[in-house]
Amino acid sequence: MISFASRCLSILALSLLLAACQSASQGPGAATDELLGDFRLLEQSLTSGQLSEAESRLKSLRLRASGDARLEVYQRQLAEAYLRQGQTALQTGDLDRAAKALSKARQLMPQAPALTTGLGGAIAKVRQTELDAADLASNAAEQAAAQAQAARREQARQLHLAAERQAAAIKATDHAPTLPYAQLIDPAAPRSMIALPMLDSRDNQGLYRLLDAVAADVVEFRCAVAIQVRQAGDYLWLAPLLKARIERLDPDFSPTMSQLLEPDQTPQLLLSPQH
Repeated sequence: MISFASRCLSILALSLLLAACQSASQGPGAATDELLGDFRLLEQSLTSGQLSEAESRLKSLRLRASGDARLEVYQRQLAEAYLRQGQTALQTGDLDRAAKALSKARQLMPQAPALTTGLGGAIAKVRQTELDAADLASNAAEQAAAQAQAARREQARQLHLAAERQAAAIKATDHAPTLPYAQLIDPAAPRSMIALPMLDSRDNQGLYRLLDAVAADVVEFRCAVAIQVRQAGDYLWLAPLLKARIERLDPDFSPTMSQLLEPDQTPQLLLSPQH
């Protein structure tokens, strides 16, 4: 009787043990296998460079396994992948993409700012270089505008003086025999200087009008001409323009022309009347 009862108790204990093992194999084990598959998919996304997909999988795993130690490992790997993406974008000149990748890396690893310092500094340096270049371009544009304005003022002044001299000459000769008058030079002076700021500013229209008046004075007073320029190429361009105007006024007159090179001075004409 006792032996039979002992055998029943043994069978009952064995049954309970098997049930517990079966329950354990269907519970935590299944959950562990499911998470392992998701982690493998996350790793594949990282390996293939699909960072947006990897980030989405990582967020899903955080909700399902917030205490899993593997999350921090993959989070750091994703942050490093975004940093590599940002460095590549910076090397190709895509500053916006580099900045977005840096922002992603910082969001993933806010507790490790040193991880993103290198890329952040590089982006800041490139941005500062772009700002400096923009400032230089702006300053150059302002300087060019100021030079053009100064050239226009000088041109207007010289033309105004020429008009005043012409009007004065006409008034002085109303009741006298017709005498030659000067548009730009002082016939009584041994040499007259006529500035050419429009040569620097490349104001060709203003230059052509001024050369018309110069040619008239050269022909009228048989002037020798010295052309002072910054470089020889300017003389080779300017001299034929003046000669052509002189020939139109007097085909038989060929003035003496010479070249003066003064790289640091404003271009000008030096006219010396010969009578």
